Amino acid sequence: MIELEVHQQLRAFLRSQGEPYWPHHLTMARLVARAFRVGRSALIQTGIPSVGAHGGHRLSYLTPVLIWPGPAILVAPEPIQQRLLLVEIPQMQQWIETNKTIRTVTDGASGGWRWPGADFQGLLIISPKLWLEDVLGDRTKIPRGIPTIIDGADDLESWASQQLSITLQSWDWNQLMVSRPDCAALIRDARVQLTRALFQHPANPYHCVLLESEEQGILQGLHESLQQRHCTPTVPSNPPPPFPELPDRWIHFWQQFHSSNRLLWASIDRKLGQFTLSATPVEVASALGPIWDQQPVVLIGGALDLETSAPIYRQQLGLGDVTTLKFSPDRQNEMIQLYLPEGIPMPNTPQFEAALLEQLRTLLCIAATTAGPIVILVGDMPLKPRLGTILAAEFGSRVQVEKTPIDEQSILVSGWEFWREHQGTLPPPKLLAIATLPIPSLEHPLVAGRVAHYKRERQDWFRLYLLPTALGELQRAIAPVRQRQGIVALLDSRVLYRSYGTQVLAALSPLARIDYLDATSFVN
Repeated sequence: MIELEVHQQLRAFLRSQGEPYWPHHLTMARLVARAFRVGRSALIQTGIPSVGAHGGHRLSYLTPVLIWPGPAILVAPEPIQQRLLLVEIPQMQQWIETNKTIRTVTDGASGGWRWPGADFQGLLIISPKLWLEDVLGDRTKIPRGIPTIIDGADDLESWASQQLSITLQSWDWNQLMVSRPDCAALIRDARVQLTRALFQHPANPYHCVLLESEEQGILQGLHESLQQRHCTPTVPSNPPPPFPELPDRWIHFWQQFHSSNRLLWASIDRKLGQFTLSATPVEVASALGPIWDQQPVVLIGGALDLETSAPIYRQQLGLGDVTTLKFSPDRQNEMIQLYLPEGIPMPNTPQFEAALLEQLRTLLCIAATTAGPIVILVGDMPLKPRLGTILAAEFGSRVQVEKTPIDEQSILVSGWEFWREHQGTLPPPKLLAIATLPIPSLEHPLVAGRVAHYKRERQDWFRLYLLPTALGELQRAIAPVRQRQGIVALLDSRVLYRSYGTQVLAALSPLARIDYLDATSFVN
């Protein structure tokens, strides 16, 4: 069986390299091989971040992929693709002595790429965007039944949401007028009315708003007018002129507009006096659900769910009964030290900001005795630049607000999104200070819209949406700290006083909780 050959080849390779640097290689490799052989999908949580230099676990799925006698597909974002092509694939091809063909398809290919051929028995490495574009569309390129691995499945819901969303820019309005010159005046009027209505919304830190009934009514009226053959009277003709075609993007937008599974929102640039319209699905499970039965799929992510069976993650993706496996970080080599001080006011109180600043000043002074970067994560958008300004006045040019690169003396003040994007290429911090848990804010219009959907469905919106999102973000954020077994300072007292605090601590595990910090705490 392929499982036996994979086990033998990978074990021999690891022995040739010395001690294996990830203890679960063989278990994961056998599961992937079995999924290919019996055609049963699997979901694997590695406990290792998907980006950066943490690619050792990928040998576990590359070995069965390269030994597998038929074609296979690997879905992975470009940073992972580059590492695979430059490091792991050549390494394993040379060891296994296989000449399996490797083909890559990048986002630039878009509609111009095609399946290598009916006799292709190699590995196709493809971006998430192009894979989703095909399997969620008419599936004209990728044949059914081909074993598929999705690396970086932590982001699969986000990838699918982006793929299923449609955004209309300024030039889309111009194209609409070009395609329907008889309706140009109506189109222009609708755009002016939308601009006036949208700019009456109060400004918010997220620069976006959900469309209210007034804005939706303007769009509905425009659509009804465009459905007519002519917006302005014309000379009768026999036969009548053909029904005018609208631009594809507008057709897709109207399809989403009339769907019940969508959020309609606008991004507003008040300086330029412009806006963009977007239609985003509330959930992607209904769209993704049908594709899982079309081929065996192995989904691989760092931290997808607190539970091994990943019930919430599978529900979000419409993923049915699959084999599940979860590996925890190594307690000996990847344990973090968690500093969780008591007595800090709750984040939603007026006293919180002053207490947070006092804690950060103390932490920065203590940590200054040893080399190593410090990262401060602040999710609150008004608070982030304010903290950066105050700390820069006290600690000088070492303080940077969402700027790269950083060195061993840097203090980086960052939001969660910026840290997620850059943490794989930055040196691991000796101290990661977290101001508040990354629970999505209900003040964000898109978050509020999604929560409203859960309420309409009578579902637990906190347990099924807000909390899993926060825990996943938290686990991903602390991964670099595990490399140097550094310190995480969690300054959100909700962990101590809310019932979900135990789940937060479970997500941070393995950890050693410390009650105080001094200069010796940062000596490696």
